[in-house]
Amino acid sequence: MTLPEVAGLAEAIRGEVGKAIVGQAETVDHLLVALLAQGHVLLEGPPGTAKTFLAQCFAASLGLDFGRIQFTPDLMPGDILGSNLFNFQTSQFTLTRGPIFCELLLADEINRTPPKTQASLLEAMQERRVTLDGTAHPLPPEFMVVATQNPIESQGVYPLPEAQLDRFLFKLLVEYPSLAEETRIVARFGERVGPPRAADLGIVPVADPARLAAAAAAVKGIAIADSVVDYVVRLVRATRESADIASGASPRAAVLLANAARA
Repeated sequence: MTLPEVAGLAEAIRGEVGKAIVGQAETVDHLLVALLAQGHVLLEGPPGTAKTFLAQCFAASLGLDFGRIQFTPDLMPGDILGSNLFNFQTSQFTLTRGPIFCELLLADEINRTPPKTQASLLEAMQERRVTLDGTAHPLPPEFMVVATQNPIESQGVYPLPEAQLDRFLFKLLVEYPSLAEETRIVARFGERVGPPRAADLGIVPVADPARLAAAAAAVKGIAIADSVVDYVVRLVRATRESADIASGASPRAAVLLANAARA
C-alpha cells in the first residue's frame, strides 16, 4: 500500500466515524495515528461525552473483530483472559477464551476495577499474547486496546498502575462539546429512543485486517530523520528531570512516540 492510499483510507475512516460523532476531530485523528502506529489509546472524560460510543463507531468503521469488557469493582482477571476448564467427557482441559481474544478491545471504564484486575491486560498490551496456566496464546497482530475512564476525581475509581499507563501511546482528554456541537448532537439524537448504535447510523466497514496491516507496514517503512529522533529522546528525558512530574516517560514511551511520528 502506498502512502497516498494510506491517507485515503484514513480519510474514509474519518468519514464513517463522522456519520455518528459530532466534533472530536482531533481525538479521531489521534485514534488513527495509534491504529497506524499499532499503539493503544486511553480516553478520559466526564460521563456522557461519547467516549464509549466513539470507540464503538471507530471499531465499526475498521471491520475488525470487536470485543468489549465493562470493568466493574468485582471483575476478576479470569473474566478478561478466560480459563482452562476441565471437560469431564474428554478428561482434558479446554481453553475457554475471554473477551480479550479479539482484534479491537474496548476496555470500558477501566478504572472502575482494582489494579490487580487492571494488570491482567499488561502482557496482552505489550506482547500481544495471553498466558494461561503456563501456555502462551497469541493475539492477532493488529490487537488494539481503546480504554475509557472517568477522571480520577470521580467516585468509585482506582488509579491505573504506572506499568499500564506506560503501555498506552496516547491519553486523550475528551471535553464537553461546544455550543454549536451540542446543538447538533441534540438535533441529531434528540428524537431517538434508547442509545444510538453505529449500525443504525449507516456506519459501514471501509477496512479489514489485511488492509490495516498493509497500511501499518507502509507507515513503518517511513524513515525518521535524526533530528526527529533527537527531539523525541530529549522530550522524553525532560519528563524525568522535571520536579513537577512524579514519574517520567520510559524508553518504551520514546519508541512509541517515534512510531507515532511516522504516522
